Amino acid sequence: MELSDEVRISAPRDVVYKALNNPEILQECIPGCEELIQNSPEDLEAKVVLKIGPVKARFAGAVMLDTANAPDGFSLTGEGKGGAAGFAKGGADVTLTEDGDETVLAYTAKVEVGGKIAQLGSRLIAGTAKKLSGKFFTRFGEVVSEQSVT
Repeated sequence: MELSDEVRISAPRDVVYKALNNPEILQECIPGCEELIQNSPEDLEAKVVLKIGPVKARFAGAVMLDTANAPDGFSLTGEGKGGAAGFAKGGADVTLTEDGDETVLAYTAKVEVGGKIAQLGSRLIAGTAKKLSGKFFTRFGEVVSEQSVT
């Protein structure tokens, strides 16, 4: 499954980039995130509780960042295991483009799921993934815009 979208954030690109690399901000914005630990600048560990249709699962996983294109963007890959519920893995490419006082954040993500979650059907999974990414970016935009003002 592939997702892509773009959002406008009322903050300069360098502020947005720093926020995308701040575990405290990410934990606040990721739906269901219980814990986010930064082991190194490129290596994060997460614990997230998600409900997809009738299945609720706690995922533990790792995320690796590739910041070679900073501050114009970066790539990330990750994998999470949800026990009997299954697994999710994927990656995303993020680009940040300045537009006046705002930043346009565009992303393309590919996600693969397996186990009990995969049996729920691609329409339900895609809808949930879109909803969760929308929640993340809405909250992320609010947090970064607030910080940019102060």
